Amino acid sequence: MALNRQSSPSPRRPIAHLRWWICGLLFASTVINYIDRQTFSVLGPYLKQGYHWTNTDYAFLWIGFRAAYTIGQTLCGRLMDRIGTRRGLSLTVLGYSLVSILTPLARGFYGFGAFRFLLGAGESGNWPGATKAVSEWFPKRERGLATALFDSGSSIGGIIAPYLILPIYLRWGRGPAFIIPGLLGFFWLMAWRRSYHTPQQHPRIGESERQMILADTRDLHPEEGRPRTPWASLLKLPQAWGTIVAKGLTDPVWFFVTDWFPTYLVAKGFALQSSKFAIAVPFIASDLGNFFGGATSDYLIKRGWSLGAARKALVVFGGFGVLLLIPTVFTFKLWAITGLFALATFSYAAFSTIANVLPSDLFKSESVASVSGMSGTGAGIGTIIAFLLIGHFSDAHQAAGGHAFDAIVVVAGMIPFLAMILVLLLVRNTRATEEGLVRRI
Repeated sequence: MALNRQSSPSPRRPIAHLRWWICGLLFASTVINYIDRQTFSVLGPYLKQGYHWTNTDYAFLWIGFRAAYTIGQTLCGRLMDRIGTRRGLSLTVLGYSLVSILTPLARGFYGFGAFRFLLGAGESGNWPGATKAVSEWFPKRERGLATALFDSGSSIGGIIAPYLILPIYLRWGRGPAFIIPGLLGFFWLMAWRRSYHTPQQHPRIGESERQMILADTRDLHPEEGRPRTPWASLLKLPQAWGTIVAKGLTDPVWFFVTDWFPTYLVAKGFALQSSKFAIAVPFIASDLGNFFGGATSDYLIKRGWSLGAARKALVVFGGFGVLLLIPTVFTFKLWAITGLFALATFSYAAFSTIANVLPSDLFKSESVASVSGMSGTGAGIGTIIAFLLIGHFSDAHQAAGGHAFDAIVVVAGMIPFLAMILVLLLVRNTRATEEGLVRRI
């Protein structure tokens, strides 16, 4: 009998709160995603000097990344809806990790341009895939916090990047500075392939957690054999345009901070080596803003607020808060500039969390990643336009030093306020809600 007991396979024990472990994997993916892309930003001043690039050259290299990222968000979103979150994120992480490892092969402007383009294409799948995973694994009362958690990985990645990349670069050169972040993606892939399945199929989920998730997300899932909603039909819905505007007019401000803040500080007269902490502060503030936006929104829902009112309250907070970028043009004190950027990015992140959760709030599973991808494409188009203007304007006013960025910063502070107004107008219950094309908010 003892032998029989030993030979019988024991069932694998359920993992308590498995959905939060899944969210932890999405967070780790976002951290790695941002470390990979921020390598180029952190090394930007050194690469510009070594290759004699102008600000316009540097802007075009980022535009190459953004162009692929812009197109890829919509295409990867559709891919995630077709082949599933598990396979979709596996393919995209594998792709951009390989590109990062191969980037040291670049020689000059066009070589870097090609690798930046390929990196953008690979990295574009992270947000549509993560948004879809949250819609599959979390009820609406937890979706804001779950989105905040994975989205905060962008801030953590931005914080880690200068402290990881600069020492590697200064000791061993640019090759290892690109290769080491790329290797992180392969470790993540092993954990992801082993751990991720939908709640319906996961072998380690407890039955009570499975039923809790499915009770709230059942209306998200399409009926058997039901055709997917075409892009053209989605674009006829004001709610879809609300999600596009929410990211399209706010993410360019964030990318200005992540990609240009070191260059902006140098233009203001600060040494890069002595400004590492200042570079990290807006990322820390953004990380806190992610959790503030997600947790506050979810708390308001639990207190009885409607889903729409709870989400829009944070949109209003973010729209007003980003206006704090504007006073930075009046000071040359590092602590003041850093503090104002921190408050503005905190507010942006609260807004951004809502922008990222809106597709899963409003649309069914068959369309969540597609709409998330389209909103990412809108953000990419806005960022490309912004970077073209930033590069041209800053080069044209090079002699003015830090003053060249003043008008740019003023506009950056005002655009999210416009986004706030448009989201309030577009994201609401309409006739499409009554017809079941979108979910009630």
